[in-house]
Amino acid sequence: MRSNEHLDHAVTCQVPLRWGDMDPYGHVNNVEVIRVLEEARIAAFGVPVGTGEQVLPARIPLFSVLPEGTQALIAEHRVKYLRPLEYRNVPVDVRVWVVSARAATLVLGFEVLDSDDGAPVVRAQTQLALFIPATRTVLRITREQRELLEPYTAPSPF
Repeated sequence: MRSNEHLDHAVTCQVPLRWGDMDPYGHVNNVEVIRVLEEARIAAFGVPVGTGEQVLPARIPLFSVLPEGTQALIAEHRVKYLRPLEYRNVPVDVRVWVVSARAATLVLGFEVLDSDDGAPVVRAQTQLALFIPATRTVLRITREQRELLEPYTAPSPF
């Protein structure tokens, strides 16, 4: 990562690890790391409207202002494993920020931190496409939504 600018713009979400996330090597399996990113994304941006119940408030309430039924589809993941994420029975901190919000694409940055020493163990970037199934169209991000996301915007983790 080129700078620490993301530290001033990221929200930090705690995501519990599960015993079953561990692989035979004793660390959290790479597939389960993607689940950790998903849980952090939902904690940060909220439950997409119409797909579950939002009990705790979202840190960045984007998904709650989208039209009912809008799907946040994963278009791309990029993950860099810096060192193994060891299983511990405490949540890991995941920093989440916006890399860009343009047209119908939202790109998020992530940093998963080791719960023991706080060092980054995973850096990732996820590209989302906002899709409306009823009309089979993508949803363009509005100026107001981009303004909502601006305080949380920082450079790519790569």
